[in-house]
Amino acid sequence: MSIESASSGRRARYATQRNVLAAATLLALVSTSLLGCANDDGSGGGRSILVFAPETNRLNAYDALNGFAKQTVIASHSDDPQNGLDINGAICFTRDGERRFLAGEDTGQPVSTPGWGFFQLEGNGIGNLSASEIGKLVPTYQSSVSNREPYGCGFLSDGRALTTDVGNQADGPPTGQLILWFPPFEGPFGTPTYCKLDIAVGTAGGIWVDEDDRIYVASARGDGFGIRRYSPPFPTSNDAAGGCGQTDGTGAPMADQVNKEVFIPGGGNLAAPSGIVQSAQGTFYVSSVINGVIIEYDADGNLLRRILRPAAGQQPPFMTGTPFGLGIDSNGTLYYADLGIVVDFPDIGPAPDRGTVRYIGFEDDEPLEPVTIDSGLDFPDGLGVLED
Repeated sequence: MSIESASSGRRARYATQRNVLAAATLLALVSTSLLGCANDDGSGGGRSILVFAPETNRLNAYDALNGFAKQTVIASHSDDPQNGLDINGAICFTRDGERRFLAGEDTGQPVSTPGWGFFQLEGNGIGNLSASEIGKLVPTYQSSVSNREPYGCGFLSDGRALTTDVGNQADGPPTGQLILWFPPFEGPFGTPTYCKLDIAVGTAGGIWVDEDDRIYVASARGDGFGIRRYSPPFPTSNDAAGGCGQTDGTGAPMADQVNKEVFIPGGGNLAAPSGIVQSAQGTFYVSSVINGVIIEYDADGNLLRRILRPAAGQQPPFMTGTPFGLGIDSNGTLYYADLGIVVDFPDIGPAPDRGTVRYIGFEDDEPLEPVTIDSGLDFPDGLGVLED
């Protein structure tokens, strides 16, 4: 398997990312609320659950209540050089019902600076959706041997936004960042202000924000890797008056003080933490991409059970996939983006056309076998769920 045969938009990203996965495999062997409103048919009276999943730099949407009918909402720049954008990572809707969302947007990388696009979703129902970029969040990045890669996102209850960028993916010091952004997010390129909460996250991944505005971040490697938890209060502006009076090596504003801890340590079956979501019961689902598991933890971070795991003795590609990004709906259905990892030593990494999007339902609180929504995808890495 050669990563160089992948689509041009993701070649550089995943050629380096395969090294992360190789390192995580070695470690394993030795030892990522989405609210909004949409109608199913545009009539104003229906309920809808739309699952958003980027792949090959385009953004697809699936209708969970209508057989997972599919629409490409944003074409990639390669598909549409005039109007397309390169979208990747998690998809995060604002919590005010305005149908606006954040997504990694790195069109033209490495020439242009990657960041997070802020989008307005229009239309109701698959086939009628469109999204326009109304702002872009662009920070400074820590020095890295890898491409600058936006990934995670989320929102605090008052509308402040959060993002993670991956940083060094495979080796070198941890340089992933957790950044807090202050609204408004509309406006010209790079207008929104921000304050960095952490600049040393090892291979930073997905974000979850709980009802108490505590922030959970997946970290796939380095000292203290696992799920990190950051607790309020957080800065209220990007200056000393708002609790952001420090600066990092790039001259960007940093928080004076951050309350953080390792909430769920990595290791064992949690070899490469990548995504995290919380159930209505307060438990957490955490994905570990390289060894193909999703693990459930209680509200205190104690292991409860494995929701997904490959058959004993298998190596990627697993029949049940390699889950990276996670999403969850109000019914408790768990969605995951299967990155499509394969092993062909010495290469370990995502392979073209091997990715899938899947879901896991529950019956009497027991997880059912995963169901495939879409297959033959190139590098699906993130998810988002929009409900009425």
